Amino acid sequence: MKNRQPDYILILIIFVIVFFGLVVLFNASMVLSRDVSGQGYHFLNHQLLYGVIPGLIFFLIFQWLDYKRWQKAAFPLMIFGLILLCLVLIPGLGYSHGGAKRWVGFGGFSFQPFEFVKLFFIIYLSTLLSKKGKSKQVIRESFIPFLVVGAAIVTLVLFQPNMSALVIFFLIAGIIYFLAEVKISYLVALAGLGLATLAAFIKLTGYNANRLIVYLHPEIDPQGIGYQIDQALLAIGSGGLFGLGLGQSIQKWKYLPEVVGDSVFAIAAEELGLIGAGVLVLLFICLAWRGLKAAKKSPDKFGYLLAGGIVGWISLQAFINMASISGLIPLMGVPLPFVSYGGSAMIVSLASMGILVNISKYKKN
Repeated sequence: MKNRQPDYILILIIFVIVFFGLVVLFNASMVLSRDVSGQGYHFLNHQLLYGVIPGLIFFLIFQWLDYKRWQKAAFPLMIFGLILLCLVLIPGLGYSHGGAKRWVGFGGFSFQPFEFVKLFFIIYLSTLLSKKGKSKQVIRESFIPFLVVGAAIVTLVLFQPNMSALVIFFLIAGIIYFLAEVKISYLVALAGLGLATLAAFIKLTGYNANRLIVYLHPEIDPQGIGYQIDQALLAIGSGGLFGLGLGQSIQKWKYLPEVVGDSVFAIAAEELGLIGAGVLVLLFICLAWRGLKAAKKSPDKFGYLLAGGIVGWISLQAFINMASISGLIPLMGVPLPFVSYGGSAMIVSLASMGILVNISKYKKN
């Protein structure tokens, strides 16, 4: 049954987070922007033109489009996503940044394929696990296609390499399987598969193993791998309760690496203090609350799994970013949704919010 009215509180939370993110990004990127273009607005303008504006267009379209249509498009979208990941490996199309080959570029335009694959995978797995029939049979038959697609994604991601992508991938799968109320044996198998894959990845790359060692013993490499987290903690500590004030960050003056990427939360805490950072955390909690409320009210299993998968992905990625840059867990290089610089991530995040808002228009009979 259609409620006809979307969850306006959810929409408000989304737009507040986006606005908050733009303010934080602008202030965090001023120094880098001047180096790149001579003006302090470079990264803000790029985020607006290539992230927020197209993202809002997709948001408006997807909040209007009946979410049930995504079921029919699930398999083609997943195939398209795998093709996008393959493009990264093609010389002349895929290019590297920071030692990782994760982007596709042509004609002055570039994007990160895995950002799109995350949403495609949520739609695909939600479709698999929402099929009608005997529960045990559906779960069993869906696990094989999941393993095939999962193996393809993992293999392509290993070539990039991108450990944070693998973590997000397995977390998304775990969330959707958990919401589908599968037997505990499937969850255990999925967890074991994920841990084994991550362990193999760490052994193959070596760099991620060093990250874990430095996290446990930061004193052994304060100027190397541990430098970013040391500077991030200094930024957070310098902010105190009320912060240094907008635009007054010291660490953004080339002391803290990745100030517009995975370190942006540290700059927010430095300029806005514990209170400002706490507001951002609270906004993500509220987003999760309203999103899960929409999921529970969904009239069918597909809507429930799709909404839950989207909410779980955005919320967990935000938590991982804020926790890692605060030193609570090992640094993983995961961007902060709606805040970190990146057009691809912003477009996909807003598009997924459009789907979530559409689901909020429906309720059980």
